[in-house]
Formats: sequence, structure tokens, C-alpha cells
Amino acid sequence: MLKGVDAPPFLMPMIEKELIEHLEGFVSRQRAERFDMVLSNRTDYITVLMENIYQPHNASAVLRTCDCFGIQEVNIIENSNHYQVNPDVALGSDKWLTINKYNASEENTLYAYKSLRERGYRIVATTPHEDKGVSPAEFNIEKGKIALAFGTEMQGLSQQAVNEADDYIRIPMFGFTESFNISVSAAIIIYELITRLHNSDIRWQLNEEEKLTVKLEWLRKSIKRSDLIEKEFMDAKNHHK
Repeated sequence: MLKGVDAPPFLMPMIEKELIEHLEGFVSRQRAERFDMVLSNRTDYITVLMENIYQPHNASAVLRTCDCFGIQEVNIIENSNHYQVNPDVALGSDKWLTINKYNASEENTLYAYKSLRERGYRIVATTPHEDKGVSPAEFNIEKGKIALAFGTEMQGLSQQAVNEADDYIRIPMFGFTESFNISVSAAIIIYELITRLHNSDIRWQLNEEEKLTVKLEWLRKSIKRSDLIEKEFMDAKNHHK
């Protein structure tokens, strides 16, 4: 797996808090408060997985949907297609998301599934077929963390991705067309599940440690030459040891 964003270096929790407080001095108070407000609604209970997407327009719209609905992490499987963000569609949403790319092996789909399961996720394949899955309104959100898997616009998920999934979800449709495009499907499903999640007793928010990690990354992306500011801070801390 390759990270779509640079993974922050490991920091002791106390040092991480002090660094965040230091970096907050380089952004406006309104900006820092906005970070805290958005973080209070961020979740890792649901994550999104996109397999082999080749249309940057629709896939970038999914990133925007995830950010708007508070999903922090997006996973992208690159088998034969390399995904690039369309900035005119994403509108900067990718800057605030944790994007993991799986592209380092011949079995990227299986590796992504394995990695997500090791982190407690059940793989939920989206499918238009009536013989598989239930509607978003009927889907059991209480069984545990959810990784929603979406496929390409023309072919959907690969057969391997469908066969190896743990659960299935589908959107009921009543017209001649067999499926929505990925951006519409993602928006419908995520909205329904997030709404139900917020109205449940499930502990869906990021924990305090996760919030710190995300906030630090947001500050790093918001401040010019944050790497130099951080280096000066760490040098000063080490000097006073």
C-alpha cells in the first residue's frame, strides 16, 4: 500500500499536542476553530474503497461527497488504472482526506481487503443486482465498521471484489437504466448510512488520538513551509532536553 498523502512522522502524544499548539499560532483563530468543528463530525466507522477507477470526474466527486459527509478515509485500488484527482470537481476536498492507494502488488484488491479487515472493517460491496444485498435503509450498521466498495462506471466491481466481500448493499431502482454512476451511488448510500449512524448509539466519532493526528496533518497542509517551522520547534525541544 502506498499513501496518497505523506504519513506524518511518529510523535509522542505530548509532543504532538505541543506541536499542534505551536502550529496553531500560524493560522487564524477562526481556522483552528473550524478544524475542531469539522473534526467533531469526522468518522472512521465508515470508509470508502474505489477499485480501478478510470474516470477522474466521477471519482473526484466521491472524494467531495466523503468530505461533506464526514468520512475521513478513502482507499483507492489501482490495478490497471492510475487515479488522479480532478481539482475542478474535488474542489480541494482531497486536501482534507486521508487517501490510501493500493498499487504495489499484483493482487491489490485482495491486499486492500486484507488490510481493511485487519483494521476491523467488513467489506461491503455495492451491486445493482437484486439477488445480492439489501437497500441502504435496511443495511445493518451495528455489526461493525464498514468499508463501502465501489467499482468502475461501466463494469462495476471486479468479480473477485464481489466474491470476496463480506456483505452487499444495493440501491433499489425502477427505471430502464441498470445502475447509477459511481458518484451518484456513493452519495445516495453514504448519505443514508451517515444519517442513520448519527441517529444511532454507535460511537462513530474519531477518538482523541485520531483527531490529533488528522489535525496535525491539516495544519501542515495549511501553513507555508510548515516543515521548516516544525523542524525549528523540534530542534528547540531537543536543545532543552
